[in-house]
Amino acid sequence: MPHLAETYACVPSTERGRGILISAHPKSNHILYCNGRSVIILNLDNPLDVSVYGEHAYQATVARYSPNGEWIASADVSGTVRIWGTHNDHVLKKEFRVLSGRIDDLQWSPDGLRIVACGEGKGKSFVRAFMWDSGTNVGEFDGHSRRVLSCAFKPTRPFRIVTCGEDFLANFYEGPPFRFKLSHRDHSNFVNCVRFSPDGSKFITVSSDKKVEDKIGELSSEDGHKGSIYAVSWSPDGKQVLTVSADKSAKVWEISEDGNGKVKKTLTCPGSGGVDDIYDGLIVKWIQGVGYSGRLERKESSQIKCFAAVEEEIVSSGFDNKVWRVSLHGDQCGESNSIDIGSQPKDLSLALLSPELALVSTDSGVVILRGTNVVSTINLGFAVTASIISPNGSEAIIGGQDGKLHIYSITGDTLTEEAVLEKHRGAISVIRYSPDVSMFASADVNREAVVWDCVSREVVKLKNMLYHTARINCLAWSPNSSMVATGSLDTCVIIYEVDKPASSRMTLKGAHLGGVYGLAFSDDYSVVSSGEDACVRIWRLSSQ
Repeated sequence: MPHLAETYACVPSTERGRGILISAHPKSNHILYCNGRSVIILNLDNPLDVSVYGEHAYQATVARYSPNGEWIASADVSGTVRIWGTHNDHVLKKEFRVLSGRIDDLQWSPDGLRIVACGEGKGKSFVRAFMWDSGTNVGEFDGHSRRVLSCAFKPTRPFRIVTCGEDFLANFYEGPPFRFKLSHRDHSNFVNCVRFSPDGSKFITVSSDKKVEDKIGELSSEDGHKGSIYAVSWSPDGKQVLTVSADKSAKVWEISEDGNGKVKKTLTCPGSGGVDDIYDGLIVKWIQGVGYSGRLERKESSQIKCFAAVEEEIVSSGFDNKVWRVSLHGDQCGESNSIDIGSQPKDLSLALLSPELALVSTDSGVVILRGTNVVSTINLGFAVTASIISPNGSEAIIGGQDGKLHIYSITGDTLTEEAVLEKHRGAISVIRYSPDVSMFASADVNREAVVWDCVSREVVKLKNMLYHTARINCLAWSPNSSMVATGSLDTCVIIYEVDKPASSRMTLKGAHLGGVYGLAFSDDYSVVSSGEDACVRIWRLSSQ
């Protein structure tokens, strides 16, 4: 049976105007963060030691380890908190609907018996503290009039809670049961984060007014942040704090006995950085058995929709009607050239034996490129949904919205229709030649895949591949052309052996939360997959 060999974890998802919340295990070097509906558990000592919790029904916003490290509390945009085990199958302990809207932050009490959560709510219900095992309320949190962005539990007895939010306030509560004590209105904009010092003697707040303050002092504005400050964290000895800002920098501050502080060190991110990096069309390199191996820096930063690679070149297209050719020099990108094809590309493929020849499909036809020159633009008279060019560049297969496969011969700048294959009952979503070019496989949005013989064209090599429950997004062949894998919106990957009936398939259930969007074989018995959860996984197949 196939098994998961490696997971290359995604980074935390970013959102304009919000900080990223990362939680550290109290006893080991594991961290927690959220991306989409997933909660990622990552070992910093071994980045391939990754676990993904995907049981939230809505986008997860924050996750925190309990003080003993045995439990994790995670929250989502629906106001739900789930408490689950750190080990094994992440068994669910409890689930509570805490707020009526998004939860922006949560914290455990130092004894691990209570949890405070804050965010959006109705009326004055922006904060709630409850017992971790029963959900029973342990106080009332008046004093805020708008969304509460951050909360903190005092790490020493007597327990206290401090909160801050979009009403420019930092509120202090005594308990349990917790009651409002006093407010601080020292900021002139949203107060984004609040944290107690490790000894519990003071707390610090950071704001969109670019100020960092605590109740007994203020951090120097000299060499301070130039943008909104989103998050703050204390060093274990309480003598330093780390802040991060929309100015794309992090700063380490030295805190004096009187509570004031000065910048000790400024950390800046390389490249464009910032919260918009996720939209910059990143190309990341991975090494099997190692993991992340760096990113390929392109001169242009357009989004990537279609992507093809050969030994010394990357060809890509995005949403700007352009096809880019970028040369590769080892691990670095060299010169890049683009051609505007006049319409948004829907699919892109290269003739592998002659990679300067490319076939790009658009809504109503195809464009043949040689290098960065348009050889011809052909209107085919039907809605095109997928396309592929043969390795030697002599043939193209084009799939339509009507489920038909049109086979064309390519001569110079012209296409000549040779055959039309009808088997699919939905729009064609993907077409791929086998490596030995004896077969090709096609799949549709009606969840069916078909393997065809290239010579006879009408002989179906493998049929009844109808085991997905939603549209098929991608497919891939093994290097020896004996297996074909399909990935679907239903989160599954199915591997078929061409010489065996479809009923003998291998299924990887729940391969990617939200759907599988990319597949490739790295060798005859290893499948690489990617999906909406932004993770990359390698699956080992049995060699028997």
